[in-house]
Amino acid sequence: MKAGETFLTQTGVQAALEVSGLQAWYGESHILHGVDLVAGQGEVISLLGRNGAGRSTTLRAILGLTDTREGSVRVFGRETIGLPTRRVARCGVGFCPEERGIFASLSCEENLLLPPLLPGTGPAGMSLDEIYAMFPNLAQRRHSPGTRLSGGEQQMLAIARILRTGARLLLLDEISEGLAPAIVRTLGHMIQTLKARGYTIVLVEQNFRFAAPLADRFYVMEHGCIVLRFEAPELATHTAALQALLNV
Repeated sequence: MKAGETFLTQTGVQAALEVSGLQAWYGESHILHGVDLVAGQGEVISLLGRNGAGRSTTLRAILGLTDTREGSVRVFGRETIGLPTRRVARCGVGFCPEERGIFASLSCEENLLLPPLLPGTGPAGMSLDEIYAMFPNLAQRRHSPGTRLSGGEQQMLAIARILRTGARLLLLDEISEGLAPAIVRTLGHMIQTLKARGYTIVLVEQNFRFAAPLADRFYVMEHGCIVLRFEAPELATHTAALQALLNV
C-alpha cells in the first residue's frame, strides 16, 4: 500500500484493521504462519478454531504482546508492526483478554475510572452514564469490590473499561466462555449496539452459536494459519467444513 492510500474491504468499507503475512513467536516456538485478515470500520469479524489454533495469539500479536512478530499490521491506516504495545494501543486499540484483569481491591466504579483516555482517537470514551445504561448490572454494583462481582459482571466490567478509553478497535478474547445464557445474550446485544455506533470488533470465540449471528466475516484457524474465510451470507454453504474444522 502506498503512503496516504486508503484500504477498502471487498464491500467498499474503509479498513480499521488490515493484517498481512503476520508471523509470531513465543521464544523459539513459531505460532503464527502468515495470517491475513481485514476488518472494516463498523464491522465485526470472528476468529474461529479449536484450542491452540492461534486465535488468541493473533490478538496478542496485533498488539505486539508476543515475543517476536513479523509482517504487517495496519490500524486505521497506520503501520504498527514496529511499534511497542503502548503505542499500538494509542492508535485506538482496546484488548479484553480471556483473564479479564479486574482489580479486585477496587470497586466496580473505581475500575471504570482507572484507565486513561487514549489521545488522538477521535470521539472521547463512553461516560459512566453511557456505560451504566449499556450494563445496568454494573450500575447496581458500582460500589462493590471486584472480588464480589460474578463472572458475568467481571466480563462486563472488563469490556466497559475499554469503552471508557475511547478505543474504536476492540479485540475481544472468549468473552462468552463459562457465562450464563442471560449474560451471553447481554454481551451479544452489546456487540450489536457497538457495531451500530461504528466500533470495529475482532471476536475470538469457541462458542460458534454466539458468534454466528454477530459477525460480518469469519476466519477459521488451524495450526497458526487461516484455513477458511467467508462472509456472513455464505455461512450456510460452509456448514460441513465448519463441522469438520470446529466439531460443532
